[in-house]
Amino acid sequence: FVERAHALGIGVLLDVVYNHFGPVDNYTGVYSGDYVSQRHRTDWGDALNFDGANAAGVREYFLANAGYWIDEYHFDGLRLDATQSIVDDSPEWIIAAVTDRVRQAAAGRQTIIVAENEPQDRRLLDDPGKGGGGVDALWSDDFHHAARVALTGHNEYYYGDYLGTPQELISALKWGFLYQGQWNGRQQRVRGTPVWHVPAARFVIFLQNHDQVANSANGLRTHVLTSPGRYRALTALFLLAPQTPMLFQGQEFAASSPFLYFADHQVPIATLVREGREEALRQFRSMAGPDFEGYFADPSDPATFAQSKLDWSELDRNQATLQMHRDLLELRRTDPVFSAQRADWLTGAVLADEAFLVRYLTENNEDRLLLVNLGRDHAVAPAAEPLLAPPEGCRWSLLWSSEAPRYGGSGSGILDVKNWHLPGHATIVLRPEALLPESLPEQQGH
Repeated sequence: FVERAHALGIGVLLDVVYNHFGPVDNYTGVYSGDYVSQRHRTDWGDALNFDGANAAGVREYFLANAGYWIDEYHFDGLRLDATQSIVDDSPEWIIAAVTDRVRQAAAGRQTIIVAENEPQDRRLLDDPGKGGGGVDALWSDDFHHAARVALTGHNEYYYGDYLGTPQELISALKWGFLYQGQWNGRQQRVRGTPVWHVPAARFVIFLQNHDQVANSANGLRTHVLTSPGRYRALTALFLLAPQTPMLFQGQEFAASSPFLYFADHQVPIATLVREGREEALRQFRSMAGPDFEGYFADPSDPATFAQSKLDWSELDRNQATLQMHRDLLELRRTDPVFSAQRADWLTGAVLADEAFLVRYLTENNEDRLLLVNLGRDHAVAPAAEPLLAPPEGCRWSLLWSSEAPRYGGSGSGILDVKNWHLPGHATIVLRPEALLPESLPEQQGH
């Protein structure tokens, strides 16, 4: 698989779980009781022993595994699952040791290490010589959660930490994390660390992923939970953002198959997993009521797994969505502004309750303007917002629109910068175009 992907010019990362053992088929305890920690716990039970008595062998077990995937299978890097549950108080952080072992095993090949970390700890990105983890990028749940609320209107359970407002979306693109050390009332603790000067490319953003789709009532994909126009609009914002975008399997062609939580366990573990899953999902208000009884998919039912498979015939049936993703990725790759991934060029302004703009202010007047409207049609009047003004000697011209008929849209209308009109549920991308000399305003004498 890896060799074929490489032949096609595709790198492959492996998702590894170095934070806990599963509930069954773990035989490490037969050989030694030192594999699990006597001091730390995780959400899944015993933590791994990375810092206690006789931890050296446990550490080497996982370090050898990290290097094995790179050296033996030629993976291009790893995605580290739930690093907040990799608890280690030893002088050399196990995360830093993992990144070092991966680099050694790569023997000069480029590798990428991405970490998932719910508390949003910047130390994972810092240099190991300064106490950091040395990973290349962190997942940004903040962008996903704010976008999900904006798309669906639901902000229950952990989505309750967000309002899905235009300002949240602008700030997520500008600053990486929304929580950088503020108090989080739901968690009753401070969440996040400052990332003001971290390059945007080191944040991985997404509109869907395996956790968030599966952690829902019916495993429905986000595009099913919102309007087609809203989803096209936020897809454009997401794929033209300075951060590194990640697409979930089938997202690029609007896969209709759900992605449900499934697990292959035997009774009694299967029963415990099902009951635990229901209890976890009932933390969402919408699933806590009596009308949801009987609607929780059984993780151990083979039908749950079968439903989650992609229907590849939809590649042909959903050509409009596929073409939109291809065009946006091409624009991201070839446009000098979007490909630069410069969050320091980015600024924004709120235009209405659900409408906002994102402006890339460059040094050479090659600016880009994204007009995003997740609400109904909106007239910007008066247009007392300087970010609407084109660079001097230029006018705005249409570069891309989510409402193009080829994507299933209703048409973008006529660009009239004298009477700004933002179509509902749309993202319009503009670029500057030099005015002809006869179009320039006359110079006034002094």
